[in-house]
Parts: sequence; structure tokens; C-alpha cells
Amino acid sequence: MTVKQLNKLVIDALENLKAIDIRNIDVRGITSIADYMIIATGNSNRQVKALADKVEQSVKDKGLAPLGSEGVEEGDWALIDLGDIIVHIMRPSIREYYQLEKLWDIESRKSAN
Repeated sequence: MTVKQLNKLVIDALENLKAIDIRNIDVRGITSIADYMIIATGNSNRQVKALADKVEQSVKDKGLAPLGSEGVEEGDWALIDLGDIIVHIMRPSIREYYQLEKLWDIESRKSAN
């Protein structure tokens, strides 16, 4: 599966369960840890867990296995490492506090200067 196909698979899974404000950030020129960061919001701990489970199941259904995941059981901030793509799913207050888009989005950083 190509990175582009995996990216679409993850976004489709998130959209299927009504994730909010899905952002797909190309980080290839910023870091070597991944090619893309996908950031999405779930309205509650339960939705964050469900979104993370859906992403993991969608990937597994295609014969792939996540390299790791963190925070899924707690449901505040779930991180799923898919190698070339790192998925962050957070409750609104967590997302607002950490503002990962500003950290990883080079265009945002350019416009701030």
C-alpha cells in the first residue's frame, strides 16, 4: 500500500465516524519520523477511542499493523504510529492546548513570522 493510499484509508476511517476538523499535514521537509501527521478531534473520550479503534481496524483489514499506539484507552489523546503516517486524535480541549498544527505546519509558521 502506498503512503497516498494509506493516507486516504485513515482519513476515510476518521470521516466515517464523524471526526471533526481533520488536518493532513505534510511533514516530509520538517522531520524524518514520518511523512504525514493526521490530526483530528473527537467530541468525547468515547469518540476518541472509537475513532482510534476504527483507524487501527481499517489498517489491519488491509493486512497492515500499526507500529504502536498510545492513549487509546484513556481517550483524551490517541496516537497511532503507522510508520509514514502518525495519527493524533484528541478531545477539543487537548487539541486547543497543544496546537500541534502550529508545531508541524510549516505554512502556519511562515505566516506567523
